[in-house]
Amino acid sequence: MNEAETKAELIDPKLKENGWGVVEGSKILREYYITLGRIQTGGGRAKPLKADYVLVYKECKLAVIEAKSDELEVGEGVAQAKNYAEKLRIETTFAANGRKIYQICMKTGTEGLINNFPTPYELWNKTFSTQNKWHDTFSQVPFENLGGTKTVRYYQEIAINNTMAAIAEGKQRILLTMATGTGKTFIAFQIAWKLFQTRWNLKRDGGRMPRILFLADRNILADQAFNDFSAFPEDALVRISPKEISKRGRVPTNGSIFFTIFQTFMSGPDNTPYFGAYPADYFDFIVIDECHRGGANDEGNWRGIMEYFSPAVQLGLTATPKRSDNVDTYKYFGEPVYVYSLKEGINDGFLTPFKVKRIKTTLDDYIYTSDDQVIEGEVEAGKIYTESDFNRIIEIKERETKRVKIILFEIDQKEKTIVFCATQIHAMVVRDLINQYKTSREPNYCVRVTANDGALGEQYLREFQDNENKIPTILTTSQKLSTGVDARNIRNIILMRPINSMIEFKQIVGRGTRLFDGKEYFTIYDFVDAYRHFADPEWDGEPIEPEPKPESPKKVKETYDSSEQDETETNKKLKIKLRDGKEREIQHMISTSFWSADGKPISAQEFLQNLFGILPEYFKDENELRTIWSNPITCSAFLEKLAVEGYGKDVLITLQKLINAEKSDLFDVLEYVSFALQPITRERLSN
Repeated sequence: MNEAETKAELIDPKLKENGWGVVEGSKILREYYITLGRIQTGGGRAKPLKADYVLVYKECKLAVIEAKSDELEVGEGVAQAKNYAEKLRIETTFAANGRKIYQICMKTGTEGLINNFPTPYELWNKTFSTQNKWHDTFSQVPFENLGGTKTVRYYQEIAINNTMAAIAEGKQRILLTMATGTGKTFIAFQIAWKLFQTRWNLKRDGGRMPRILFLADRNILADQAFNDFSAFPEDALVRISPKEISKRGRVPTNGSIFFTIFQTFMSGPDNTPYFGAYPADYFDFIVIDECHRGGANDEGNWRGIMEYFSPAVQLGLTATPKRSDNVDTYKYFGEPVYVYSLKEGINDGFLTPFKVKRIKTTLDDYIYTSDDQVIEGEVEAGKIYTESDFNRIIEIKERETKRVKIILFEIDQKEKTIVFCATQIHAMVVRDLINQYKTSREPNYCVRVTANDGALGEQYLREFQDNENKIPTILTTSQKLSTGVDARNIRNIILMRPINSMIEFKQIVGRGTRLFDGKEYFTIYDFVDAYRHFADPEWDGEPIEPEPKPESPKKVKETYDSSEQDETETNKKLKIKLRDGKEREIQHMISTSFWSADGKPISAQEFLQNLFGILPEYFKDENELRTIWSNPITCSAFLEKLAVEGYGKDVLITLQKLINAEKSDLFDVLEYVSFALQPITRERLSN
């Protein structure tokens, strides 16, 4: 029998005999997709991980089965069974060929042949040998699928289950480390849903609904979360804002799930913060979004809030693995109950891969010469002004103009793009230059979104996030959009300011990694050598634990730094006007590099194969390809065969763009991918 017949005639009956799909609360998931498969160009994907069976009891996945034909040895399925169980973090896994069953315990390492599959009850007791009332209660609440519009991904399920287990075991501080774009807010929603449906609270008596607080550091993030929790009853959700507090004359208490930002809680009349108006034990559960952004530091601006509400169970959400500049976060919350990295997200097909275009110009550095004009400020003779000085202490308009022209020439001007600038003023300058040189006739083609833009900036951001809207197409920003903003169709990220923090670099890269239909990759345009962060061993790993700092007295700052806190703009900036004609002398060079998900440089061929797979072997060498291509009949038949294999004209055109060969023939593209021969432009051929 083949594998399908073996499953239907031999394995399925054995499962049924042992209660699977028969005992109440048990079910069998067949052909269960674990991953989506890495994204490939043309809408295709690499082969996904797919388990033959997943056994579920009381809404918990308890075991995986890898099935093989009864004509094969049972051991042929063992490696896959272990791989699937490891991926799903499931304790028990089986290989089965209809004649024999081979059981593996991933927890103890014991394995061997057994006579029958364990029953749902037996497998439950094996997995949860220590009984816990709240664990059982939480597990019986199914995930909320938002009317069938959203399913929980495997890694999200692990994150939710591990968090619920920590709550059930009485842990007070919990940390989840999940790459940007992997759905941390959705995970928080599912956790809150289970707490709400089971009436869990600090007394753990089920006597009342829980009071849950979602804390963010930006209004746009709190608003996003508020909207993402819309499956809850309307009267359960409360958005805390200074305006509402002033209107009511008190902090709101009439709800179950509260959303606010730290700035609101830190403010209040007569230097009395609003959070103090709540009893310390008012909230049962608190979610701290982007918790690495200073709140866990002993001297952090938000630490006072977290310590005041110390009776609550606190869940920190972060996208950054432990490293020297966020060790306080890990010290406060403890080790994460689950980690899902950018590398895993790209390889699983849940995040989008990327390429990097490094751009260098002859005016990246500047030394004043007497033929240039000092418009404002004082120039320091002989000083070499470098990237970190530009748009903070020195401004050369012609330099920014050149960079903007390069950007607009390189990108598809219809694609959504974010430009990261040195300061809010720099973001304004770049916005205006883009709008001056764009091809679009839309006045709001490019807009600025920074702290200074207030409500109008938030409106622009919402319009940009709406994938149905084509305008605005480009946003300029400085600090504001580096974290947490969910805009799925970003195709280009432009770096026009130095990125000194690995944490921020990862988050900025994360702006482009979200999935969107037809988005096979995104491009980072790097003017500032930020690509060097990929070479940092901490790009996707854990650093050595930093040496402990000397203890200092605890204190809580009463001020709050805005989201643009990293900006330092001198009041009087040095402004230079280049001599006539000097702008036209600025030269630039672009080098395209390709990077694997773990931050390692790879060849263009390897990157293309990751995206496209290996081209079908319809030709043995360059000469045979040339012979096929030179005859219109064989060329047409060849292109038809490629299209059937998933390499249609759209895919080949995308290949052209990827290797910067838009001015070359498709033949050159195929030659490059297959034999690494550099494409020749049509202009050079004609000469």
